[in-house]
Amino acid sequence: MKTQALCLTVMLAASLAASACEAGDRAAAATMEGANGAVVKGGDDRTGPYDPVAGWWKAAPDHDDAWGWGQVAGVAVDHADRIIVVTRGDWPADRSAPREGRLRRTNYVVVANGSGEIVEQWAQWDSIFTLPHQVYISPYDPDRHVWVIDSGGGEGHMQVVKFTNDGSEIAMRLGERDHPKTREAARARSDWGPYTYGWPSKLAFLPDGSFLLADGYWNSRIIKYSEDGEFIMQWGGLGTGPGEFDLLHGLAVDEDRVYVADRQNERLQLFTHDGEFIEEWPNIFDPVNIWLDANGAVWVLDATLNRVLKYDRDGVLRDYWGAYGAAGAIGRGTWPGGLSLPHQLDMDADGNLYIASYSGGWINKFTPKPDADPGRLLGLRLLLRD
Repeated sequence: MKTQALCLTVMLAASLAASACEAGDRAAAATMEGANGAVVKGGDDRTGPYDPVAGWWKAAPDHDDAWGWGQVAGVAVDHADRIIVVTRGDWPADRSAPREGRLRRTNYVVVANGSGEIVEQWAQWDSIFTLPHQVYISPYDPDRHVWVIDSGGGEGHMQVVKFTNDGSEIAMRLGERDHPKTREAARARSDWGPYTYGWPSKLAFLPDGSFLLADGYWNSRIIKYSEDGEFIMQWGGLGTGPGEFDLLHGLAVDEDRVYVADRQNERLQLFTHDGEFIEEWPNIFDPVNIWLDANGAVWVLDATLNRVLKYDRDGVLRDYWGAYGAAGAIGRGTWPGGLSLPHQLDMDADGNLYIASYSGGWINKFTPKPDADPGRLLGLRLLLRD
């Protein structure tokens, strides 16, 4: 009996070791061999199958020695020469000083060209924003409207604003000004109206023009609206059980499922398009963004681990890459391709990635390596049929 138990223990240990090696090999496999099949020595795979474009993100025209980028919250690609970015406003160049009272309320919405130069500053809308959180262009919209979620904070306007593509006009504005002023007040009730938000966070679009809103940091629900912003339905509630949320921070839709990043509960939850719970993918630390590609992969930004995670449609982790990019404490400062609380990503038609590093205050641009394993690259966005 002792011999049998010992054998089982050895077999189990070997199985676990093999599984661990397999998981590690997934991330390293593409870097072990060069183009001619020769083993490549060294390397640490910090940017995976991508090359970072060093120095791509530039200062705004009105930045100087005193003022620069603060928290860069979101990014949306109109096309390869027009990258739309939302920030929390400018910060003093000395980022180590206390935050209170030091924000310059401008450069909330800016546009960069293909070289990372700021060519548009939507200063005409500075007065309506408090804390822009994310920015989107629906892939189904021929007019390429620009959507901005403003989380608002306690005294700001928690809202969703739809602009014309050039930023000259507001096409739609959702959100009541009479909203809860604290997280505690928002979570003390569950009967808020369809436009009374509690720090809204994410959008996802459907081919018929309808859209989903994750609401959000304070509230714990998904709301569906028509193309004209009319309320259709909602689901969710505060908690840890199936169909309950604690800080929604990721939203995506495939042919028959809605994917939700349940950030504080460290998981993804999957639902039908009608909001019926399907399953959860647990033990995903700090998920903040979901990208579904046309190849069937589910990509998740992990804000704390500073990683881009690849899952298959069954929720199995297949690969990851990414590393922290602001290790100033050891004297190295930032390095090209480093992430610092990645918050939102988008892609242009050539497969180049743009990632907003919220805490770092920059946009990373990544280009696919010429010899990259296609299986490690993010595919183009999944598009649904109407």
